[in-house]
Amino acid sequence: MVIAIDGPSGVGKSTVSRLVAKNLGLAFLDTGATYRAATLAVLEAGVDPSDESEVLSELSGHSIDYDERGVLLDGRSVAFDVRSDAVTSAVSAVSAHPLVRAEVVNMQRRWVEHHDGRAVVEGRDIGTIVFPDAPLKIYMTASPLVRATRRATDSEAGGKSIEEIADALAQRDHADSSRAASPLRPADDAVIIDTGNMTIDEVVAQITSLVM
Repeated sequence: MVIAIDGPSGVGKSTVSRLVAKNLGLAFLDTGATYRAATLAVLEAGVDPSDESEVLSELSGHSIDYDERGVLLDGRSVAFDVRSDAVTSAVSAVSAHPLVRAEVVNMQRRWVEHHDGRAVVEGRDIGTIVFPDAPLKIYMTASPLVRATRRATDSEAGGKSIEEIADALAQRDHADSSRAASPLRPADDAVIIDTGNMTIDEVVAQITSLVM
C-alpha cells in the first residue's frame, strides 16, 4: 500500500512520514529531496534553472535515489548539500518544469515499485499526481506563523528571523500552488490535518489510526 502525505513546507511532513513508515514497517520516500537533488545537479553544472530543455538534458546524465541515508545523487549522499540556500532558492524553478516533473515522478514511481509498492511517500503532489489511487491520502497544513516558528529551530534556518522565514515560506507556497504543472493542493479525497495545535506524536497516531 502507498500512504500519500502532502502539504506545504514547515508542517512536519518529513518527520511525521518517517515515523508513520517506521510504525507500519513501510519504506519512506521524501520526494521533495529528489527535486532538491535534481536542483543540486543543475547548479553544480552551471545550468540555468529556468531553462527547461537545459535542465532536462543535464538530468538525463544523473541518477537520483533514496535510502536510509537520505537522497543520493549519482550514488553519493547529498542529504545535507540539498538543504543549502542556493538549492532552496532554485528548487521551485526547477520543479516547475512539466517535463522535469514527469521525469522525476517516473523515478519516484519506480522507487516505490522497487519497494514492493509499500511505502509512505511525502511531498506536494503525491495524492493528486504521483499516486492518485493511493488508498490513504493525507494533507497536512498549519498557519504560516506556526510553520515559520518551527522552521526557525531547524539548522537550515541559518539564523534568519521568524519574519524572514515566513516570507520565504510564503514565496515558496505561492510558487508551488500557482505553477501549471502539479500545483500544491489537497486531493479531493484527502484527510486534512491541521498540525498547528498538535504534537508530532499526535499527528502520527492519527494517521496510523486511519490505517489500522
